[in-house]
Amino acid sequence: MMEEKAQYSVQKSKTDYSLYLVTDRSFCPPDKFLHQIEQAVLGGVSIVQLREKDASSLEFYNRAVEVSGLLKKMRSVSGRKVPFLINDRLDIALAVDCDGLHIGQDDLPVSVCRRLLGPDKILGVSAGSVEEAVLAEKEGADYLGVVAFKTGTKPEAVGVSLEIFKEIREAVSIPVVAIGGINLETISLLSGLRIDGVAVVSAIMGSEDARGTTTILRKYL
Repeated sequence: MMEEKAQYSVQKSKTDYSLYLVTDRSFCPPDKFLHQIEQAVLGGVSIVQLREKDASSLEFYNRAVEVSGLLKKMRSVSGRKVPFLINDRLDIALAVDCDGLHIGQDDLPVSVCRRLLGPDKILGVSAGSVEEAVLAEKEGADYLGVVAFKTGTKPEAVGVSLEIFKEIREAVSIPVVAIGGINLETISLLSGLRIDGVAVVSAIMGSEDARGTTTILRKYL
């Protein structure tokens, strides 16, 4: 067991945030959910976050086990490590011993999550201002997620201006990932922001060709 954990451990400093998949079951039939993730990884996704806003704790846990198993199987075949993160739910992240957690401003404090996760797990934090970004880094965040464009997957999230985006980038030393409304039409608008990656939801999860779409998105990075 110790050897297995070492095999799948993530070296945080080498984490590739360039093309970050956030799952959403509403964009694909239930029987295609794992297929979309698999095809996205084959197309070049560098990190996967499981987001389950409406699932019960048991449903979330069972899906996390499925996705974790899929990614470990793919790692054993290809040798390429794709970190697996859980959205919001610290308990689920700990229960499945995944690679990390992503939280928002209304979730548990960053410092608490860092203490309970330990130093070796990845911890991402959503930030919408310079103040939130600086505090998140100070309390132990490994990277930031900043909303770029308004999106239907999270209607309450409002994209920051390009000026604020640049200010956040200048204010912190940790990686910054753009999320929200990013697809084949909008990804080119992010050029020049010096971001470390883009997070994509519907453009991949709802694609008829998730592998092909992922491959095309990678060409913009």
